[in-house]
Amino acid sequence: MCGIVGYIGNRQAAPILLEGLRRLEYRGYDSAGLAVYCGGDQLEVRRAKGKLRNLEDAIRLSPLEGTCGIGHTRWATHGRPTEENAHPHRDCRGDVVVVHNGIVENYLPLKKQLQAEGHVFKTETDTEVIAHLVEKHFKGNLEEAVRAAVKEIAGVFALAAISRSDPNKIVAARSGPPVVIGIGDDEYFVASDVPAILNHTRDMFFLADGDMAVLISGGVRLSDFDGRPVSRQVTHILWDPIMAEKGGYKHFMLKEIFEQPRAVRDTMLGRVGQETGRIFLDEMDIRPEEFARFRQVKIIACGTSWHAGLAGKFMIEKLARLPVEVDYGSEFRYRDPIVQEDTLTVVVSQSGETADTLAAQREAKHKGSKTLAICNVVGSMITREAAGTIITHAGPEIGVASTKAFTCQLTALFILAMYLGQANGSLDESASRSMVQELLRIPGKLETVLLNDPVYEALGRDLHRASDFLFLGRGAHFPVALEGALKLKEISYIHAEGYPAGEMKHGPNALIDENLPVVVLATHDKASPESRIIYEKTLSNIQEVKAREGIVVALATEGDEEIRKTADHVVFIPPSHELLAPILEIVPLQLLAYHIAVRRGCDVDQPRNLAKSVTVE
Repeated sequence: MCGIVGYIGNRQAAPILLEGLRRLEYRGYDSAGLAVYCGGDQLEVRRAKGKLRNLEDAIRLSPLEGTCGIGHTRWATHGRPTEENAHPHRDCRGDVVVVHNGIVENYLPLKKQLQAEGHVFKTETDTEVIAHLVEKHFKGNLEEAVRAAVKEIAGVFALAAISRSDPNKIVAARSGPPVVIGIGDDEYFVASDVPAILNHTRDMFFLADGDMAVLISGGVRLSDFDGRPVSRQVTHILWDPIMAEKGGYKHFMLKEIFEQPRAVRDTMLGRVGQETGRIFLDEMDIRPEEFARFRQVKIIACGTSWHAGLAGKFMIEKLARLPVEVDYGSEFRYRDPIVQEDTLTVVVSQSGETADTLAAQREAKHKGSKTLAICNVVGSMITREAAGTIITHAGPEIGVASTKAFTCQLTALFILAMYLGQANGSLDESASRSMVQELLRIPGKLETVLLNDPVYEALGRDLHRASDFLFLGRGAHFPVALEGALKLKEISYIHAEGYPAGEMKHGPNALIDENLPVVVLATHDKASPESRIIYEKTLSNIQEVKAREGIVVALATEGDEEIRKTADHVVFIPPSHELLAPILEIVPLQLLAYHIAVRRGCDVDQPRNLAKSVTVE
């Protein structure tokens, strides 16, 4: 949740740390701070409550000079968002400073024990316990002190520490939340996410759980918590640093919405045979004959990725004729799930570090299932533990509310559904070619949808004062209704519900009045008889809403004049295959949420109480 960054090299650390924190502010924005070793016995700390600009002001008034330091931007778990509770945290003597992401579950008994030993605490946080533990075990070697401290900690953590008594050294450790190490030209970096250091190096590796890294001016040394040497493969990150900038857009979210045609194209690249219709998945330790033997698919994810998984269920069941269950990562392992050896478990995560999804993946593996990851971050924990990976190539997603990651996940799930269907014989060559042609048209259709942004902006102006919204969809459109409602509530703080349109009579009709906007997904694929039936039933739902004076916002297929007769507002998208429609449908809903949030004066990129990556339970 929180953001960590560290630097050691030949340059001034403070500007590099501030830049890294700026790129990590989407991970935490309650408070921020940094510590720099300034030579001699000077280990200086600056902290500030609120946005990062407050910390920048503090450093401008009281500069820091030194070439080794660590920084942190906080999303509060233990302790209020105050300057006092901001990281870095110090020991009693100010000799050791620590930044930390995670939760120390046994911090209260540890704190009582340390207080009994004479340690004096100044904050409400669990992190301060770590600083005092390191102090307790420090005998001149920071690495050994941190190693002893982490063995006493229960819970999950990513941390970095420096000391004035063992200077020009950063010690980092991981047990849960992500830690990435960057290798530069005679300089080294530690961070909780790639964008923090992308401007300085693209050569990086992730620590595994139980890893400890010691960064000095001459290099990086890795070991486990018992001191045994380990090695990790360095990955060259292909993301362009410019991709992590706003590029002229007012918000990262808006930029990332408009990047979706490119992102979807990149997700297809090298995986789709345009002429043959064949699907190629090369990043697999699962043999093609194993794919042919799978008899069930479980999809595990959280939040927006879970909605993508729901849409993936329709894709896989239709194209591969395999039964699919979709589970929340946070629920999966607590019900002793039945997982058989002929089950493929698909874990979906933008970051590849989502704690609940990772725990569920391990549960599925423990029960004998092969796991396949759909993920945006090369080298992340979920990809390392999976037998196969489909990297989505969305590029860095900075906005807390996920947009391009969702459409890329839908694209990857469609590709996987085709691959499974081809492997087990459910999808023949003719159907494959037809499906691939439909898929290849999607990026161009996304560009068409984005051309209508003024329409969504005008709609946002008309509806931004509403206090509640209802989103309705049937079949493969229902997951889009859920995701549309989530986007609106995430960034505008308007209460919104996604619902199966066929369930209106079972409760939601009671909510409808003249003040309630109801967004209805009413697109249809003219080539599909089933789609026509769904469309006709959805028109009946629109009539139900209008009979109760509700405000209908209909998302419809270009050329549909029938729907104009009943809907108050109509947004048109290009026609597409029924299973691919969700990729197009979500974009107007993302933009509607965006423009409503902007009208309401909300912080679009950093909505309150949320952080980008949920790396602790």
